[in-house]
Amino acid sequence: MAVTDFTNKGFEQPDPSPTRESARSVRDRLVPPMPGSALWGWLGPALVAAFGAILRFVDLSRPKAVMFDETYYAKDGFALLNFGTEHTPVDNANALLLQGNTDIWQRCAADQLEKCASYVVHPPLGKWMIALGEQIFGMTPFGWRFAAALTGVVSILVMARVARRMTRSTLLGCLAGLLLAVDGQHFVLSRTALLDIFLMFWVLAGFACLVTDRDRARARLAAWYETSPLDEHGPWLGWRPWRIAAGVCLGAACAVKWSGIFFLIALAIMSLVWDAGARKAVGLRRPYGGAASKDLPTALTAMALAPAVAYMASWSGWFATAGGWGRNWERATSHGPAYFVFDSIRSWLAYHFQVLGFHNGLSTPHNYQSEPWSWPLLLRPVAFFYESPKTGCGAQNCSQAVLGVGTPIIWYGGLAALVAMFTWYVSARDWRAGAVLLPYIAGWLPWFYWAIADNRTMFLFYTAPMEPFMILALTLAAGLVLGRADAPPRRRMVGGVVVGSFTLLAVLNFWWLYPVLTAEIIPYTDWSARMLFKKGWI
Repeated sequence: MAVTDFTNKGFEQPDPSPTRESARSVRDRLVPPMPGSALWGWLGPALVAAFGAILRFVDLSRPKAVMFDETYYAKDGFALLNFGTEHTPVDNANALLLQGNTDIWQRCAADQLEKCASYVVHPPLGKWMIALGEQIFGMTPFGWRFAAALTGVVSILVMARVARRMTRSTLLGCLAGLLLAVDGQHFVLSRTALLDIFLMFWVLAGFACLVTDRDRARARLAAWYETSPLDEHGPWLGWRPWRIAAGVCLGAACAVKWSGIFFLIALAIMSLVWDAGARKAVGLRRPYGGAASKDLPTALTAMALAPAVAYMASWSGWFATAGGWGRNWERATSHGPAYFVFDSIRSWLAYHFQVLGFHNGLSTPHNYQSEPWSWPLLLRPVAFFYESPKTGCGAQNCSQAVLGVGTPIIWYGGLAALVAMFTWYVSARDWRAGAVLLPYIAGWLPWFYWAIADNRTMFLFYTAPMEPFMILALTLAAGLVLGRADAPPRRRMVGGVVVGSFTLLAVLNFWWLYPVLTAEIIPYTDWSARMLFKKGWI
């Protein structure tokens, strides 16, 4: 399989005097051809995703326990199935669930359901996704973790495909999928009923849609260039369904956690910059004016209206039922349909301001909290689960743990790759380097504000939606190391050895950590040996 040419593929410079004879070169510059076989373009990523599925679904119900914040989200998902909104469980709900008893809800009369409403501080979509597995497989550890595992597997496929499109290399696309599959944090979040894997997925899916839209829009621009008279602004490129799909996905990210808004804003701006760059690449005299007049109106539909509709749709259970927190159902239904709509929206907005106040004031100390500056270094991961079984490991002291930590080889390599992307973007203005840097920074820097201004309680797994862009940085760096397809054989051989060695080390590092990522019962000494930083990992 061919590896993409990573030289002279950066910021496209317009032909100073474009002619129809240069139309073909313009098309090749705007939309480089995809590599090799389309069959392998799907089969290779599918095989990598299948490998990730085996890792994630084997022993998914282990440990048979309610881990960390599963105590909130697994029960909230089940409440959505039963009541349409989150509902307050009884005090011993966890013990009842592990005994197979799902009668865990506080009792309220039909006309007093709001008294049993549960005050929750995250939108409903992630919990609805958890509820899907609970609906199919029941209220069991496998059931409440199923949707996370499936989402993790699909994200591996999406990662491989978007990396292939960005690099024009099936080999590098499969490498990106493999690195995501063997990253410890992605793996643990794929096996835990928390919201962050769903946030990561929707952000990655939105990004992938925008990269596809970039190719489609440039292909239309190239076709216009070949067949139409040139003007200062260029053509309108249509409604662009891939950008609308991106808006829906990023709206869904916000409907899982509000931090999705950082990615929505960053990626919306990036998409418009890509539009202007494409118009400049074909030699239009006013590319930015063309982007503003031709692309911006439809971009507002795709990246503002579509996300808003997707976000509000996730609250349909709250709007349609009486039992939601702050719903005021009796008042809303007392004066006719128009009053119902306006009063419901007023109550919904009041709830949002209440939640905003909660997030801004969240500073309760936690044993596993960490500061944003420490996240890329994996200094303080989160112990999702830990027990000391009396037997089962063949030693006097046993440990059983699920540690939410990234694979160190990948994360430290990823940090170096991000620095390389910055250097590459500054020196060559390659759009791919900018495409991974901007969302990574947009997902990371806002947390510094809350760390400094509010001393907010934060955790390492908040990096989940940033992780795909770290993996993409690694993949692009691997392409640079491998070099051009027509490079001297010795150069290619050395590059292949370096990339292959790094990949092998990443897989071995994941294999070494596997027992403490999956709650295997192992001797205490083996568990302790896997704690890279004794002070921070224990």
